[in-house]
Amino acid sequence: MAEEDDARIRILQSLRGKICEAKNLGPVSGPNRLKDLCTFCTISLDQEEVFRTKVFDKSITPFYGEDFFFEIPRPFQFLSFYVYAKGVFQRDLPVGKVSIRKDDLCRYSGKDDWFNLQPVDPNTEVQGKVHLEMRLNEVITDHGSTGQHLLVKIIECKELPLISGQNCDPYATVSLVGPARSDQKKTKVKKKTSNPYFEETFFFEVTRSSSYSRKSQFPVEEEDIEKLEIRVDLWNNENLAQDVFLGETRVPVKILQSDHMHKAWYLLQPKGTGSKSKSDDLGQLRLKLTYIEDTVLPSTCYTPLCNLLLKSPDVKPISASAAHILGDIFRERYEAVLPMVRLLLYHSRFVPFVSAVAALELDNTQEANTIFRGNSLATRCIDDMMKIVGKSYLAVTLKPVIDEICDSNKTCEIDPIKLKEGDNVEVNKENLQVYVQKVFSSITQSSSNCPPLMCDVFRSLRHLACKRFLGDPHVQYSAVSSFVFLRFFAVAVLSPHSFQLRSHHPDPEIARTLTLISKTIQTLGSWGSLSKKLSSFKESYMYDFYKSFQEEKCIEKVKKFLDEISSNVSKESSRQEDAVVLKEGEVQKRTQGKKNFSKRNFKKRWLRVTNKELSYHKRKGKEALCTISVKNIQAVEKLDESAFNRKNMFQVVLSEKPLYVQAGNCVEASEWLEILGQVSRCNEGRLTTYHSSNYTAGAWQCCKNQSSSAPGCKPCTITMLANLQLDIDCDREAERIFSLLSSNESKLQNMEDACASMAVYQGPQREQEEYSKFTIQEPKETFQTLKQLRNVMEELQRQHNSRNNITAQYGSLDNPIVGKTS
Repeated sequence: MAEEDDARIRILQSLRGKICEAKNLGPVSGPNRLKDLCTFCTISLDQEEVFRTKVFDKSITPFYGEDFFFEIPRPFQFLSFYVYAKGVFQRDLPVGKVSIRKDDLCRYSGKDDWFNLQPVDPNTEVQGKVHLEMRLNEVITDHGSTGQHLLVKIIECKELPLISGQNCDPYATVSLVGPARSDQKKTKVKKKTSNPYFEETFFFEVTRSSSYSRKSQFPVEEEDIEKLEIRVDLWNNENLAQDVFLGETRVPVKILQSDHMHKAWYLLQPKGTGSKSKSDDLGQLRLKLTYIEDTVLPSTCYTPLCNLLLKSPDVKPISASAAHILGDIFRERYEAVLPMVRLLLYHSRFVPFVSAVAALELDNTQEANTIFRGNSLATRCIDDMMKIVGKSYLAVTLKPVIDEICDSNKTCEIDPIKLKEGDNVEVNKENLQVYVQKVFSSITQSSSNCPPLMCDVFRSLRHLACKRFLGDPHVQYSAVSSFVFLRFFAVAVLSPHSFQLRSHHPDPEIARTLTLISKTIQTLGSWGSLSKKLSSFKESYMYDFYKSFQEEKCIEKVKKFLDEISSNVSKESSRQEDAVVLKEGEVQKRTQGKKNFSKRNFKKRWLRVTNKELSYHKRKGKEALCTISVKNIQAVEKLDESAFNRKNMFQVVLSEKPLYVQAGNCVEASEWLEILGQVSRCNEGRLTTYHSSNYTAGAWQCCKNQSSSAPGCKPCTITMLANLQLDIDCDREAERIFSLLSSNESKLQNMEDACASMAVYQGPQREQEEYSKFTIQEPKETFQTLKQLRNVMEELQRQHNSRNNITAQYGSLDNPIVGKTS
């Protein structure tokens, strides 16, 4: 936020993984048999659904194969995966769930595990926290004896769950319970809010049993206090139906000191009295999870590490640079290079670095036909760069034809063994040929859309390859085609969901079609003789299919395309920049200009934002009902829940009237805010302040200013990232690099030992085999860089340690107490 200074520490969470498959799914309640029902999975943060797979056809062993990734924008207690049976004429039926506490996620991170499904019990589906104030007071009774009264004040609750997609009508019951007593009191019902403010105080008399005659200076015996506890239950008022349990917390009376106020936040807990169904009766779910929590320090803390990495392209030899050392140490961990690539891209240092690394690899390449074929540091860096920089390029080039292939769902199987009864192989071959031609044409006619940075890299690769293999006229093309066709387009065709070209994993039949297309595109785009290309096919049916293409024409188109994306001539687009869809999805939009709060004023709309305009439509694919140029957006900010009694709302501030939108969940709301903020961050008319609520009843509800044109009462969020397409948070990337290095100090030490050994011993080195995994050309230079890295890491660790001591007080809003469970 703008009012916060540079000393702010950010806790950033993200979740990546795959819902793989389920097996032995058990029966659900009701007359339906599970094998006759279709199933799907959802992911929830506590009780808020943030992801849903597509519905899988009838099976007790469904293969979902759904990848997911999202930033987690708020605190949470449980990450849960639900399996549902799709209802036809009734609501969806829960089969079971896998629920993992946030504190336990690290045990499963990076692993592929089978989890037993647990029963879905309403008494365990809880979320939120409650703020309590409690005191045990000594009082003198009417009879002159000393007694104790208990004061319990329920102040407010935060983050209660939605009920049927809407804010709940919560109330609380406050009870003093013990072996022989249960005194209960109840608050008023609060309407349509997930953050109710109660401010209600209750008193309970705590006395000895009248039959107790032992003399004591204490009116309540110690062992009696041990057994008493305060129980606060949250409920949703359902009027005519049974009220819904939202959670509870239990506080032992014994922790309260006489006449001392105890005030704290408590997490709501499950009731723990749910169904006793055996979990192994419900089946299992296979999940692959990677949960990352980054504690990001202020920018100045990362300056030394960033400077060391960013000077890497200038270090001679390149193998002695910090960036190369990082890639060398983590050569078996593909994802470890990504934060370094993002950092170099942001600071425009990627091209010189990858050129130097590619030159080193080419020096060790003996044959031109094996150029850039391995999983080297150069290929990993370029792969990551293409995924980041080429995201919009893929969408413009491939998405229309991929959508056509998936939506039309024509049979394209040409393997005689896999043909189904009634299939005509000639018709299938014709279908496949049409699709391949469309994909191939889309690619070879897309050079004007190829991002300049990708062109710069291809140009450098072409130059280096020609220089290394002077006598080979084809190497200048194979150096580029090995990336753009084999590692970029062909992979995106094979897995469109992994490149955000489709929202879900394709059905098996479509996946097979995409596999055949991808194989053919790889061969058409590769550079080599016809005999070599045909020998790459192990299947005779693919050999025959490929021969149906006119190779000479294809070669000319590929050559022209490769020339255009890697030539020395600066690429100029012959037309205006295409509109690139950055995000789209279903939302609830408030009708502009309406003054009342009726539900009818919120309509389902399809919201779509490109790099040029924001539009909303009645449904996906329909004409726009309203189009707004992104240049006219003055601010994009969250909206207080109290404005319309709805969660996950944000506002797009325009010169006339703001656009109020409700996202489907907290993840969606965060993504809309981020993208809309990025696309409008450089607008001339950007505001510096905004109103966090709406204008109604003659005043702004946030600041009570009666002028509708009054300046905002809160500072606008500062959008930190400068490049919308790259979407890079440099401090976070630096923190990821620090975390990786910290967890692999032994490898750094081994590399230091290797440098020392090579520098001291000039003769045969027995340790050489152990150190052969490292690329060390100049031991002294490499050793110096390693020392610098170690010094930087030690200072960063000291910064972390000093800030780790400054934690939120236990019982505060940011660090609530985990109460006793029943």
